[in-house]
Amino acid sequence: MNETQESAIADFLTILEEHRKNCEQQGKYVEADVAKKRYDELKSHEANRKQESLKAQQHRERLGVEEAHMLEYQQFTSHWDEKCKKYDDSSEDQINSMKERHLRELKEFQQKLLEKQQKPKFSPVLLNFRKVEEHLARSKNYSEAHKVKLKADRLESKETESWNKTKQRENGALESQFKAAKRQEMSAMNKRIVSGKEELSKRRGVALERLMRRYNNIKSDLETSQCNERISFSKRVSQKGGLR
Repeated sequence: MNETQESAIADFLTILEEHRKNCEQQGKYVEADVAKKRYDELKSHEANRKQESLKAQQHRERLGVEEAHMLEYQQFTSHWDEKCKKYDDSSEDQINSMKERHLRELKEFQQKLLEKQQKPKFSPVLLNFRKVEEHLARSKNYSEAHKVKLKADRLESKETESWNKTKQRENGALESQFKAAKRQEMSAMNKRIVSGKEELSKRRGVALERLMRRYNNIKSDLETSQCNERISFSKRVSQKGGLR
């Protein structure tokens, strides 16, 4: 109902009340009683209508607060989901980048170990055999030179195999140390990522708590305001002529 209609009803109530008073003064009690009953009916109807209108208005206000909150909550969720996704994507990129770098550095390290590989340092016994072999060969004592050569070859093969095994163990130990350092580096990064994710989650929780607190305050203020409106309305209804 618009203001014009409400004004018309108020004017009609005023007219009825004036008519009742005139009838009362003129001794037209039947007409006065009819005017009184009509006035009371219309006044009661108007009070009920305004009460229902107030209820509908307050219901719309509560719905408006709820809808605004749901929209804000959806925007909040979308914002933080995107923020967390970006963090996860960035973390995955960092991990993959480190893995690729570690693989590249391992290959370079292994190549350096191979480049550092030297020939075996043979024993004095073997070196002496070679000298004797060379001396016998120069002396054209080929039979004895051959015998010494066989001994020297067997000893060289044995010492080379032993040296290779030693170098493999040494290189294996160095490579293990290298890999352990890289695992430690990766572990440190994973810890930083987990810590960062926990901090992000904590910040999201604080922001959500702040959002909910603001919503609850708005809802509480609205409930208090609407309660005061209902009390004020009830007082006006109970007062004589309060809805005129």
